[in-house]
Amino acid sequence: MSLFIAAALIFSVFVSLQAGYTVYLMIYTWDQPEAYDAAAAPETFEPPKLSFIVLLPARHEEDVIQSTIAHVANAHYPSDLLKIIVICECGDLGTIARAQEKINELSRAGINNASVVTFNDTPINKPHGLNVGFRQASGDVVTIFDAEDEIHPDIFNIVNTVMLREKVRVVQCGVQLMDYDSSWYSTLNVLEYYFWFKSRLHFHASAGMVPLGGNTVFFRREIMEQIGGWDEHNLTEDADIGIRLSSIGEKIRVVYDDRYVTKEETPPTLGHFVKQRTRWSQGFLQTLAKGEWQKLRTLYQKYLAVYTLAFPMLQAALALYVPISIWMMFTVRTSVVVAMLLLLPSYFLIAHYVISVVGLYEFAQAHRLNPPRTTPIRMAGAYLPYQWVLAYAALRAMVRQIRGVTNWEKTKHIGAHRIDRPT
Repeated sequence: MSLFIAAALIFSVFVSLQAGYTVYLMIYTWDQPEAYDAAAAPETFEPPKLSFIVLLPARHEEDVIQSTIAHVANAHYPSDLLKIIVICECGDLGTIARAQEKINELSRAGINNASVVTFNDTPINKPHGLNVGFRQASGDVVTIFDAEDEIHPDIFNIVNTVMLREKVRVVQCGVQLMDYDSSWYSTLNVLEYYFWFKSRLHFHASAGMVPLGGNTVFFRREIMEQIGGWDEHNLTEDADIGIRLSSIGEKIRVVYDDRYVTKEETPPTLGHFVKQRTRWSQGFLQTLAKGEWQKLRTLYQKYLAVYTLAFPMLQAALALYVPISIWMMFTVRTSVVVAMLLLLPSYFLIAHYVISVVGLYEFAQAHRLNPPRTTPIRMAGAYLPYQWVLAYAALRAMVRQIRGVTNWEKTKHIGAHRIDRPT
């Protein structure tokens, strides 16, 4: 038993260090005002100069694609400097028809900057669609939005200004889930995005190792041509391309301003949520195995890349440790000091929860929302089950990766973020 306790003690200390590091990443921009200021959007805009290629990959998105096209087409930016390309697999007749219907409607209103591009080859996934669309248009900057995205109308002015003033070629802007009250897990999912885009990505940018987000990311066309586009066999093509850019020393400017985020929704069912997180976890494992991170220039960047990409394995291990820890609380007798060390991870879990509650009210205030007073209580009840769901998805990703299963499990979108919230 003493050997078992020693092993548990070592693992507990390791988990505590990891949990403490996670808490630090959550509060990075709050803890360092200069980082918070560096993340800000410009308060004034340069005159429009850069032209944008907007790629909208869509698959079975009949319910949301029209609104997304309209939001992009009606942005506060000259329409002759925007080219919208909706990308569909040729058999997706429903999405193609709905997209073309909206494009025809815009054309009748004098907006003629959108088109549908189809493909009939494999793989049928997002990165392949992006490569197809990228080859179809010319322009200064290429950007990606997902089919359900609700963009801010000034997003192109922001990126035009940042790229011109700061001479950067890659800009990642904020993405925020909005439907915090649509399911038992949605609040925690919303807050994950909140802390990732508002804090953690800025830490990665300062370190020079940025696993980019899947949309609202902007690339100068020449840098995309230089690195050869997206990896069509990677389930997190965004993280992969971010690490490839970081490995050649490309500066990535992360912009987060609550006013200008791209709004999205949480997955509508637990099954879709598990599939989404499985895909992300497996994509991270794919990127880890691919080894592009080894080209990063410093040892610290490499460590950060391995830590980030291998996190699904740690997540799975943590989930397995929780029931063991609970069992030990009731069955194992040991000294007070050892017992306190074994409980150390729980202190960080509490800190993580408290910070999440504070983040909830900051998020709500920024977006003029009014969450019920019971929301923190619901968060507390959902906290551990949510972690177990994430761990299950990580385990599922590991099994899929070992078995060589790499098909793209699509997440359904219903437009829940476009439903008015109580204010």
